Amino acid sequence: MNPRKMKKMMEQMGIELEELEVDNIIMNLSNGEKLVFREAEVTMMEARGQKTYQVVGEPETESSIEKTISEDKIDEKDIEMIMEKTGVDKETARRTIESTEGDLAAAIYRLK
Repeated sequence: MNPRKMKKMMEQMGIELEELEVDNIIMNLSNGEKLVFREAEVTMMEARGQKTYQVVGEPETESSIEKTISEDKIDEKDIEMIMEKTGVDKETARRTIESTEGDLAAAIYRLK
């Protein structure tokens, strides 16, 4: 079917389609797994007041994403700086840096 005809028919039935520009989509599944869609195509369809989102793309699982920081990758200077700025012990500083995936500003904010 002609895409213009299809769009016209959908408009007549009160169905609106909108392509959304997204950077990435993160889905937290009930089993604890995370799916991350990078470069996903997202379409929002609204019909009778109900919005439906369609995500098209190839997800990565959290375990395959290399954003996690292991203890040996955390710079001792960063740990010392967090300790100095917040007054926490070394282990707390290290855990907070790990939990914020290396974002020092977020780590300081969390500890203050």
